[in-house]
Amino acid sequence: MRPRVSVQDSALRNGNFSLRINPVRSEDAGLYEAQVAHNKEVQTCWVELGVITVTLRSPHPVVENEPLLLSCNSSHRASLVETRWFHNGRLVHTSGTFCSLHGALSILRPAMSDAGCWSCQLRYSDNEVISATYNLQILGFDGPKNPVVYAAAGSAVN
Repeated sequence: MRPRVSVQDSALRNGNFSLRINPVRSEDAGLYEAQVAHNKEVQTCWVELGVITVTLRSPHPVVENEPLLLSCNSSHRASLVETRWFHNGRLVHTSGTFCSLHGALSILRPAMSDAGCWSCQLRYSDNEVISATYNLQILGFDGPKNPVVYAAAGSAVN
């Protein structure tokens, strides 16, 4: 896992044996064991790392009015009971524009207003709730629907 893994050497003297993983990948999920030996005594600690990912399945870059699919997946072992999606902190309800199914959200005709922070919240049969976010950027025209531009005759216009 090198060079993504580190231990703070300065913290070891204070009894902090934390492992830092940056960036975390899906394949990093699993059970980790730490063993610390001091004065002929061995201390063992087990930590399970769960990983959640939000991925975008769409042609890059995302262009206004072209369908896209956001997927939310977790390494949690229990059965998925519910998926909720939030856009800029507000709950998104299923409609003709947004369709949610099995941890995925389909946006049929994304508009510039759909850009921003998307969060998925997964609830499992053991009542565990896990969430993650994705910052969606959309290319398009963010202006009036029927723009009128005036330019002086003989000048350049963009």
